[in-house]
Amino acid sequence: MKNIYKILIAFIGVLAVSCNADDVEERPVITPESTPVLLSPQNDFNIVLTKENEKEIATTVIWDYAKYSGTATVVNYTIEIAKAGTSFAAPVAVTTTTERYKALTVAELNSALVNGGFIEKEENSVDIRIKATVGTGAEAQYSNFYTFKATPYHTPLATSHWLVGAATPGGWTWDGDAETEFPLVVGKTDVYRVTVVLKSGEAFREFLGNNFTSNGNWDASHNYTYYSGLGYTIDDELVNAGDGDSNFKYTGPTGPRVLTIDNGAKTITLD
Repeated sequence: MKNIYKILIAFIGVLAVSCNADDVEERPVITPESTPVLLSPQNDFNIVLTKENEKEIATTVIWDYAKYSGTATVVNYTIEIAKAGTSFAAPVAVTTTTERYKALTVAELNSALVNGGFIEKEENSVDIRIKATVGTGAEAQYSNFYTFKATPYHTPLATSHWLVGAATPGGWTWDGDAETEFPLVVGKTDVYRVTVVLKSGEAFREFLGNNFTSNGNWDASHNYTYYSGLGYTIDDELVNAGDGDSNFKYTGPTGPRVLTIDNGAKTITLD
């Protein structure tokens, strides 16, 4: 009886190996035939991205399909960007689709650029190409590439406050990202700090929000008397402007200063 079981087990083992071998032999072979061809955008494309237009279409990337031999299957296309002249050593995947075109919003393109280490508020040269892949076994195919120009905008932290006023580089306006971001110190929940060029004899105010339009957000703000009324120790170079809005007036020399508001220690300092 035991011998019968042994024979049966051996037979099942041989059958399993045979089936697996057949599966490997009959598995469809998919090989690349021709690469995708990037059509747009080309080298003459130049765009300045702005927060105000983040929902608009920045550009539509268009390419011709890649071709593979073998059983018909779905081809995934990934739009990749990289710093110009780096031969895509560290490509950034913008998005993936099965179509032969993709409309990129301003926000999508800006996010990819910022995440890829491109310099904010400066014109960058950007290489763009298409990567085609099929399943997990077939070799990836890459299109030709073009180099376009793009100026990404700064993506502020949701927790940031803002400085606006004649003492700051942007003056009393929110136009064109003129306001100065006043971010939380990393790892802190109650300390704000920024290095900013302050103009002697001029005023500014701290604003708590930003709707990223030319109108800004004039409603929620903290002025000099807000902090003095709470008992904060305020740097001697900052005084009440006495301008009807009780703004901060900077009395030190014009130049870069490190402004810190520590809400835990209840201090406002300039270094």
